[in-house]
Amino acid sequence: MANQVSDTEQMKSVLYRKKPQRVQRGVVSDEGRRGNVLTTAVGLQIPAELTFEDWERAGRQLSGIVNSSAWWLGDWLVYGKEHYRDRYERGILAAGLQYQTLRNYAWVAGRFELCRRHAALSFQHHAEVASLPVEEQDKWLDHAEKARWTTKQLRESIRLSRATEAREVARPEATQRLAVPGSHMRRWHLAAEQSGIDLQQWVLTTLDSAAARALEEWSGEKA
Repeated sequence: MANQVSDTEQMKSVLYRKKPQRVQRGVVSDEGRRGNVLTTAVGLQIPAELTFEDWERAGRQLSGIVNSSAWWLGDWLVYGKEHYRDRYERGILAAGLQYQTLRNYAWVAGRFELCRRHAALSFQHHAEVASLPVEEQDKWLDHAEKARWTTKQLRESIRLSRATEAREVARPEATQRLAVPGSHMRRWHLAAEQSGIDLQQWVLTTLDSAAARALEEWSGEKA
């Protein structure tokens, strides 16, 4: 137990450093030191009396670390796979990391060069569009940053856009109606039955054949 406490103490680092109060010139008070929010391997050490502003600031720092760490880990794995193909899995095990999680991070990181990553957006924003072509990625990320979309809003906007495109593709072509006398329709129905096909297919086949013959005759006359 003593060793565990010692290890934890050694791994402490300052997440948010409260500006110390000076009781004397060049001397920092114990109260100033106790105002720091500290990170450890198993959690945060938060002062008993922390103002809302300081708590909020610590949350923003935590959010930035979480978002950045996904990029860091993704880039780390991409580099390992490129440079140590026969050993990088051993490095993952030594680091105590989950390969599946790393693989997801690496896939997203591999889809975005550093210059195309939006610092104002989260890693998850980028993950939402990672499967799209590069031009689409940039378009949606630009929209998300300008409109300050959450990842949920970005996902919903992409879904609505795809649904609209699908409806446009599925929209039937305009149909031109042709007035046909009843006597003609009866003859066509009879002819289709004799041919063993439905009326629509018979009409299309007959018209195509007639059109082909007319075009052949016209081509012969032009020659």
